[in-house]
Amino acid sequence: MADIEFEQRVAAVRRFGRFYTRQIGALNEGLLKSSFPLTEARVLYELAYHPGPTASGLGRELALDPGYLSRILRSFEERGLLRREPSPRDARQSHLFLTETGEQAFAPLDQASREEVTALLSTLSEADQGRLLEAMQTIETLLGEAPAAQVPYLLRPHRPGDLGWVVHRQAVLYSQEYGWNSDFEGLVAQIVADFQRNFDPRREQCWIAEREGLPVGSAFLVQGASEEEAKLRLLYVEASARGLGIGRRLVEECIAFARRSGYRRLTLWTNDILVSARRIYEATGFRLVAEEPHHSFGKDLVGQTWTLDL
Repeated sequence: MADIEFEQRVAAVRRFGRFYTRQIGALNEGLLKSSFPLTEARVLYELAYHPGPTASGLGRELALDPGYLSRILRSFEERGLLRREPSPRDARQSHLFLTETGEQAFAPLDQASREEVTALLSTLSEADQGRLLEAMQTIETLLGEAPAAQVPYLLRPHRPGDLGWVVHRQAVLYSQEYGWNSDFEGLVAQIVADFQRNFDPRREQCWIAEREGLPVGSAFLVQGASEEEAKLRLLYVEASARGLGIGRRLVEECIAFARRSGYRRLTLWTNDILVSARRIYEATGFRLVAEEPHHSFGKDLVGQTWTLDL
């Protein structure tokens, strides 16, 4: 009886495998109507989101036969999608990077994947989305390796949909963590609307931190009261992505961009209860120049103005 039950479980796992490969289009000649089969698309993803691996390291990560992977990489090079840089530690090894052509080839594939999953999830209620994600996490936990201590992330410019996400996530997080009311959501929406309406890419920028294909943080740099002054606004990191250095990296990107753009001073306004953010500002050279009690977002707060001379 036990053997029969085990065989039924084996059959159930195989049935799920057939269902899922059909669901994600893995059986198609080209993934997501692209010219790339599934394995090539997976290699492109690794090179886009985790640039600089060696061929041997990439093979271990993807559990690919070395000969098969070598043929894929050689094909990428011939098509101008891949470049190699010699390893400074071992002349026998090279680090792999996508070329600009490779990044352009991957971008529509990445976007199509995002849209496909968005369409898939949109058919489910919020509760069912949660059940699905829990089930997927359970599969990963039971069958996968232990998660890495730190998951890499990237910073990118904003694109359609990001600004709405910033408003939504900041409103949700500050309500959950500090009890702020919808007045804060209105303020964030106004800041984002003004940024989009007056956006000058030579003088202003928005950075989105992305981790495993999902946005997890943001920061804005906008022109201040004069052409010599810039403002850092709406620094934010998802709770799930804290501890990776994303907040400091976002602030450092703002500082570097402000200097390149010719600003002489960078300012920001925050509240004293945002302790983690204030530590980042101090560590990157900002100094506190003013404090003022105020009642906003349904709470009694102490606002702070910080300045960095560039």
